[in-house]
Amino acid sequence: MQKRDEEIGKGIRMKRWFDLAVTLAVSFVAAVPCLILALAVKLTSRGPILYWSDRVGRDNQLFKMPKFRSMRIDTPEVASHLLVDSERWLTPIGRLLRSTSLDELPQLWCILNGSMSLVGPRPALFNQHDLIALRTARGVHRLTPGLTGWAQILGRDEFTIEQKTDADAWYAAHQSMILDLKILFATALHVVHPDGSQSAQTSRAASPLEAMPAPQNAADQARAA
Repeated sequence: MQKRDEEIGKGIRMKRWFDLAVTLAVSFVAAVPCLILALAVKLTSRGPILYWSDRVGRDNQLFKMPKFRSMRIDTPEVASHLLVDSERWLTPIGRLLRSTSLDELPQLWCILNGSMSLVGPRPALFNQHDLIALRTARGVHRLTPGLTGWAQILGRDEFTIEQKTDADAWYAAHQSMILDLKILFATALHVVHPDGSQSAQTSRAASPLEAMPAPQNAADQARAA
C-alpha cells in the first residue's frame, strides 16, 4: 500500500511538472495570437474580453475559469448544449473561437496556478448539479479538471452526462503520462480539423487512441451483459 501511494504521488508530481513546462512554452508562443484575439473580441462585440465562470475543481472546490468571450453578454448562464438556438447567442467571431477551441487559451492561467491540468475531466459549471453528483459518486471529483480530456475527444457536447461520467471514470482508472500525451495529440488533431464529419473521421483514424475502448453508458452495458 505504501509503495502504491508513493507511485501515485510521484505520478502526480510528474504530471504537475509536465503541465508547467508545456504551459509555459505554449504561453510564450501564444502571447501574440492571444493579444490579437483579445483585440478581435473587443472590437466585434460589446462587453469584456474574458468571460469568467464559476467552475467545479478538484474535490468539488469552486474556482474562476476564464475564456475568450464567444457569446453575448446577455446569454443565460447554462451549459452551451442546453441553450435553445445557441447559435443566436454567439458573437460575430464566436463560432470561430469555439470551433477551433481558441476561446480556451486563457485557461492556461488556471494550469499555471494549479486549478487545472492539461488533461483531465472538463470542469463542470457550478450549477450542473446532476453531472457533479454523478462524478462524485464515481470518484471523478478527486481529479484535477483539465483543458482537454478523454470525454472531449470522444464526444464533447454530443455525450449525455452519464456517458461523460463513464468516460471520466475510465480515464481516472487508466490515467498515465502516455495516455495524457495521446489525448493531447488527438486534441491537436481536432484543432487542425475542427469541422466536418470527414475531418473528424480522419482525425480519429490517425489518432493512437483508436484502439482504446469508448465508454459505454449503463444501458449499453446492460445490453452487452
